[in-house]
Amino acid sequence: MHIKIQGGGGGTYANTGSCSSVANYLEHEDSKNKTQGKEIEPFFNHRQESVKSLDVINSIDKNKAKLCQDESKFFVITVSPSSEELKKMGNTPAEQSEAFKNYIKNDFAKQYAENFNKELTKDDLMYYAKIHTERNGKNENDMHVHIIVSRKTANNKVKISPQTNHKGTTKGTVKGGFDRKEFINKMEQSFDQKFNYQRNIEESFEYKNAMKNGTFAQRKEQIFKAAAQEKKSNLVQDKKEILEQKNIEENIKQKRQRFER
Repeated sequence: MHIKIQGGGGGTYANTGSCSSVANYLEHEDSKNKTQGKEIEPFFNHRQESVKSLDVINSIDKNKAKLCQDESKFFVITVSPSSEELKKMGNTPAEQSEAFKNYIKNDFAKQYAENFNKELTKDDLMYYAKIHTERNGKNENDMHVHIIVSRKTANNKVKISPQTNHKGTTKGTVKGGFDRKEFINKMEQSFDQKFNYQRNIEESFEYKNAMKNGTFAQRKEQIFKAAAQEKKSNLVQDKKEILEQKNIEENIKQKRQRFER
């Protein structure tokens, strides 16, 4: 699973002003789906199943009390499952979409809120999500979701930023914080539990991050974990093959006995 947190700069994800550019951009699949007679994926959250882009823009843009002109007003989080993860969410795009929405409305919202360590719940968030089924215009199922989430809590009182460098602080001006690594790990764990997904260690964020950014000791630890998982998997497979062979031999034995009678 790939999770990206975006916001800032002067491009599509510029976030010190209105979110209208992002919201309008996220509708780029809609006209094509209409032409092809496909279902249009609307904006949604855990309170509403279908939200118009104008309502998304109005809600996010108004939720900015006491934010300075140059401060971030919102962020965009993209969650992209792998092809194997998508398969666990359903056999058809419709089933996958429904399961994906449920995951975002419950698991994402819960993990995002709790990760700030401010005793927040998903009901404290203002966010709107939209599922896309293609990437870069390719005609293939590459389902992912974009989530526009307000910098302020839904009551317009508390600042929350997933781009802060503070992590679980209890002293000083900033209380709470946001640990991006912990957030992604929790997202993977909740996915695995929800969909009974047996994640290969080498596809986990923890493994990939250690290989890219970790110390020698951290890389070594992940390599040992991956090796242990592979060894266990091989043992299970060997045991399964032995049982299958015994079943085959037993069937042959029973057929021979019936024939000899």
